[in-house]
Amino acid sequence: MARNLFAQNEDSSDTLVKLCEIPAGKSGDCFALLSDKQRAETRDGKPYYRCQFRDLKRTATSMIWNDSSWFEACDESWEPGQFFRLRCRYSENQYGPQIDIERIREVNDSDRAAGFNPADYLPSSRFDTAAMYGELCEIVEKEITEEPLQELVLKILQDHEEHIREYPAASRNHHAYRSGFLEHVLSVTKTAVYLAHKYREYYQEMSPPLSISLVVAGAVLHDIGKLEELSAQPHGADYTAAGRLIGHILLGRDLVRDYGKQIENLNPETLLRLEHIIVAHQNLPEWGSPIAPHTPEALLVHYADDIDAKFQMMAFALGEKTAEDAEFTSRQNPLRRSIFRGFGEVIE
Repeated sequence: MARNLFAQNEDSSDTLVKLCEIPAGKSGDCFALLSDKQRAETRDGKPYYRCQFRDLKRTATSMIWNDSSWFEACDESWEPGQFFRLRCRYSENQYGPQIDIERIREVNDSDRAAGFNPADYLPSSRFDTAAMYGELCEIVEKEITEEPLQELVLKILQDHEEHIREYPAASRNHHAYRSGFLEHVLSVTKTAVYLAHKYREYYQEMSPPLSISLVVAGAVLHDIGKLEELSAQPHGADYTAAGRLIGHILLGRDLVRDYGKQIENLNPETLLRLEHIIVAHQNLPEWGSPIAPHTPEALLVHYADDIDAKFQMMAFALGEKTAEDAEFTSRQNPLRRSIFRGFGEVIE
């Protein structure tokens, strides 16, 4: 059981603030979610933990060294997904937002009276989930004109509706929040629809002609394996055993292939081309794809997926709080680069 290293000094009159509201160089009492805990060793072989605490608007790292008062509790009982009340000192350095913990304990029932609500710490899509799911199904019904293929896609969407509506798109990097999977898939599909119609019109003599139905089906199902790769948790998504050992690309191909066996009159070549879109959508072996796109449909889905993921990373990096006069963002983002904000003038 975790030691209570807060209560002996806790004053019920302590003013609670949000983690994201603590100024650099100042201390504050706040609630936070432990979203990640990684064990490592110093050059001298001494163990330590790198812990990440967050609320909806800020994630900060706390280094729990071997000689820290918190090391034993962190080692024995702290787990990602737990909520804590802590007093901490906030700072920023070249490694990003940091906190030094001064007092800490797990939240308890009495904290609800002080305003604690777990739902306040679980990020989710800013778009309405029901509306996104409905729009995705409408696109499938309108744009996939090959009836057996449309039946295949709709059946997968309907059978997995709950997870499709709730799951994040990833454990980190892009759309890593509740309903992020659906937000990403819908966005990729809408981009893919535009690209498919554009290039079908541009290259009318191409043989065989570009299949809009296949582009849309591939866009909708390109990440479907993530429903088996990931396990949604309060602190985010964790990888399942199948996710770690096989990965979402092959899991998705297998799922689509199994469903394909249930659909009457589904053209074997159509199914093969759809499988190829799924296995090729990340383009490079180092990104997880065993083969690059070898069909026009796979090429369009790859780029629709890639631009949506990378643009979301850049948009979120620009949304992070920095000094008001900072011309660039921190490099602490999934793109590993500083994004230019500008000289302070608004450009529209």
